[in-house]
Amino acid sequence: MALLGRIYRSDFHVDFVGRRRVWYAVSGVILVICAVSMIFRGFTLGIEFSGGAVFQLPSHGGTVEQVEQTLSSVGIDPADGVVQQLETSKQFRVQTPTLTDAQTDKLTDALAKRFSVTDPDRDIAVSTVGSSWGSTITSKAIQGLVVFLVLVMIYLSVRFEWKMAVAAMAALIHDLVVTMGVYSLVGFEVTPSTVIAVLTILGFSLYDTVVVFDRVRENTAGMATSHRRTYAEATNDALNETLVRSLNTSLIALIPVASLLFVGAGLLGAGTLKDLALAQFVGIASGTYSSLFFATPLLVDLKRGEPAVQALDARVARERGKRARAVASTAAGPGAPVGSPAPDEPVSGEVAALSAGGAALADDPVGRPGGPGAREPVPAGAGLGGPGRRPPTAGAARRAGGRKPGRRGRPSGKKRR
Repeated sequence: MALLGRIYRSDFHVDFVGRRRVWYAVSGVILVICAVSMIFRGFTLGIEFSGGAVFQLPSHGGTVEQVEQTLSSVGIDPADGVVQQLETSKQFRVQTPTLTDAQTDKLTDALAKRFSVTDPDRDIAVSTVGSSWGSTITSKAIQGLVVFLVLVMIYLSVRFEWKMAVAAMAALIHDLVVTMGVYSLVGFEVTPSTVIAVLTILGFSLYDTVVVFDRVRENTAGMATSHRRTYAEATNDALNETLVRSLNTSLIALIPVASLLFVGAGLLGAGTLKDLALAQFVGIASGTYSSLFFATPLLVDLKRGEPAVQALDARVARERGKRARAVASTAAGPGAPVGSPAPDEPVSGEVAALSAGGAALADDPVGRPGGPGAREPVPAGAGLGGPGRRPPTAGAARRAGGRKPGRRGRPSGKKRR
């Protein structure tokens, strides 16, 4: 809770860009797992894409094993079909490959007899989908996805720059692979609802990335004359400035989607919702991750070779070098030459005495106050000359009206006879 409070108070700074190799490694592992699952495990295609027939009938206390036995009795391999028992409606849903009219009638009669269905025409719902219709839906979905990506690429190149468009497209493909890979891993059916959900999360992922890129453009607008932050530091600051907004947007979107997935499909058994909810849940989470940990660090790597970015980094390095030398010179003492030792380096006794204002070094070649050859201090007010002056000589004493020290004489002004 303390960490969340710091994040939402903007009192938390994460080095997203500096640790980008770690994020690349995490994304690489996730993408490899998803790609391997899609290649070797494949997808469970719904009837809309694979074609076939669907029978829905009352269970009347029957079991899934009895349905599979009925399929075998009419010459249909149970491995080629999908049998589901719907708990909420107390019904069976049986999906089979494409059947002829004679096979459809034969299976309907067998199911009605096995599960005591009195009126098969009314109580057993049969729907058939041809394989040509499924292939048409697949091709249309791919065409729509390609057109969508091309239009987004053009828009981002005009609105921002082509390198930002490349980074955004890479994050978009990352989200697509992760979402479809999760579908392959969990074995959910790919239905038209899945396609709709995928198109939805593509827009969400791009929205989050564009928000971050817009702040990056603001932070790097004056980089031609700036010398305070490098391009990587300005980009990382943009990520931290939009972090709370990204988390709030994702959290608000994930709560209702999680309700659809875990409550609607999981607890209530609404199987038609799980295809839509799973794609949205995974896509929103992956889109938030990619916009923070993948797209923006990738943009920094793409911009690193530009002359303007290299010149900015060089100016920042020179300015920081000047500041470091100035701090070291100030810490070494006033009037210290350039290259004087830093505060944490050993300082000689002479430099230490001069920085402390010790005037006794003028009479002491060794550099220690009160050392060999140093004069004795003169008490304040000693002699007639006041403080700091030498004692008066004998002539000066006579001129002042005194007598010679050590001699007896008469007062001045009287002559001897």
